[in-house]
Amino acid sequence: MKLLFITQKVDVDDDVLGFVTKWIAELSKYYEKVSVICLYEGKYNLPKNVQVYSLGKESNTSRILYILKFYKYIFKLRKDYTNVFVHMNQIYVILGGLFWTMSKKKIALWYAHGTVSISLRLATFITHIVLTSTESGFRIETPKKKVIGQGIDTENVFVCPTQFEIKKKINSSSIYTITTVGRISGIKGYDQVVDVAKLLVTDNIKFRIELIGSPVYRHDFEYKKKLHQKIIHKNLDTIFTFVGSVENSLLPKYLCRSDLFVNMSSTGSLDKVILEAMACDTLVLTCNEALKNILPEECLYVAGDIGNFHKKIIYLYSLSENEKSILQKKLRNIVCENHSLQQFAKKIIYSYE
Repeated sequence: MKLLFITQKVDVDDDVLGFVTKWIAELSKYYEKVSVICLYEGKYNLPKNVQVYSLGKESNTSRILYILKFYKYIFKLRKDYTNVFVHMNQIYVILGGLFWTMSKKKIALWYAHGTVSISLRLATFITHIVLTSTESGFRIETPKKKVIGQGIDTENVFVCPTQFEIKKKINSSSIYTITTVGRISGIKGYDQVVDVAKLLVTDNIKFRIELIGSPVYRHDFEYKKKLHQKIIHKNLDTIFTFVGSVENSLLPKYLCRSDLFVNMSSTGSLDKVILEAMACDTLVLTCNEALKNILPEECLYVAGDIGNFHKKIIYLYSLSENEKSILQKKLRNIVCENHSLQQFAKKIIYSYE
């Protein structure tokens, strides 16, 4: 079997899409050859049976050239793949669908987001298979839909070595560390964590909050500025630390030393970093409805309800070491049993059958 894998970026150092290289490497174990077409080519170390072809964004190529290169590659490589896997960007299904269908290639679209657009509906009509992480990750009713979970490397990346576990115990006895990861944007709900921090101050808890991520768009930068002003206005500037972007492979350094990971997004799509935190034996708390059937009740709070958010943090903070350990193992087991990278790759392969 031979695979064509299409994605936005192949770059192990990328803070958002760095995990894609892991997906490709795992899939390459089951395919004779994997050809990768990406919009941007960065740093990577992939097996010998993987070849990467860039559309040229790293050299500021025009959009017209992106499309021309895309057609050039899918035609030139037509004998080097039987299956097509398109990661998130449905436009490639629309652009290449007719050629692939006429060439008898089987197309799978991976999509895990709550947004439903006209282009997504069109791509759904064209593709043979739609793969997603949860039921709410793809909101178009179609028999093509297959829920396969996420692909987290629980063996080599998102696992905490002993030294991190020791640091966590030391940390929890002095300063309680709360971490959140994601693009600095209003949609991520960072205002909620500022509001809940003000309540935690009155509980006489020694804590700190690390915000990992950076703004991307202009309105994100404006939002970050307002968020920082809000933090200062509430006299919380000694509590919060803006860490900035952290490449995916280095996230465990922060997650493993954290006592609690919080996620305030209510988009309805499964945020992969929540699972990454769980794999790092970190307690998690989220209002994301995509996790309702995955997480125990104590790890969920009501979206927009700061009082409930605060109550749940206090509950998790107050657990005994034994209770914390039991919950940590439960959360990691959820990821290992349902979202491990190894199982994930096999589910992708089986979906083509």
